[in-house]
Amino acid sequence: MAERASRTAPRDIYEARVVHTERLTPHMVRVVFGGEGLSGFAMDGHTDSYVKLIFLTEGISYPEPFDLVRIRQEFPRDQWPLNRTYTVRSWDDAQGELTIDFVVHGDEGLAGPWAAKAAPGDVLHVLGPHGDYAPDATADWHLLVGDESALPAIAAALEQMPSGAVVHAFIEVDGVEEEQKLLAPDGVEIQWFHRGGGPVGEALVKAVVELDFPEGKLCAFVHGEAAFVKELRRHLRLERQVPREQLSISGYWRYGKNDEAWRAVKREWNEQVEREQEQVA
Repeated sequence: MAERASRTAPRDIYEARVVHTERLTPHMVRVVFGGEGLSGFAMDGHTDSYVKLIFLTEGISYPEPFDLVRIRQEFPRDQWPLNRTYTVRSWDDAQGELTIDFVVHGDEGLAGPWAAKAAPGDVLHVLGPHGDYAPDATADWHLLVGDESALPAIAAALEQMPSGAVVHAFIEVDGVEEEQKLLAPDGVEIQWFHRGGGPVGEALVKAVVELDFPEGKLCAFVHGEAAFVKELRRHLRLERQVPREQLSISGYWRYGKNDEAWRAVKREWNEQVEREQEQVA
């Protein structure tokens, strides 16, 4: 995020209050938010819609009502709240409830440990939502590929697939205990891959490379750890000759970098990948 903020910067900020939590798998926690502070929150149909969750720094007294623009103007950079980007698993407009699934690995990270300890009444401020992808109704078939970080978006996409859709969904998790029951139209093929301590995304790359692609227009969603996403981007664009406009593909995270470090280089990294592929092509 920029160091300088204008008065027109973050406008769509909501106060989300924890309603209840659920441990979906050993390393996935679902948090359902509600409350009057979510009044006005609305989705636009994207199945990869995401929000930024804002975590206040302990020991700092922030203005009330919460004003992120004012904080960025008046507080030193090291006192700004941290934020983490998360996919909206679902939004229940009738109940005014926002559901977000968190990957949790003990005390590692910021959002995961918070979710593991979250209790009814706890509050986070939410910025968003924004999104870019939804299954293309004109596509002849769909490819959904991702690790745990992309699982909520893949699950949401499966729920919106039309009846009779041809879908190959490849999802990698650490082990069988991390699999989830997903809703999808009859006939949709969901394949789970178990990493078991191996490199993230290795099995996904192999599965896509070896897949016998159906005929017709493809709509693909490929997200997760940046290294395997880069490999699949190259494969789909150069070897399979899939047009860029038929792909939603990006690294949600990068092994060895925390969220701030990855965001600082992500745009440049993506541009470099595109240049490299254009040179090869």
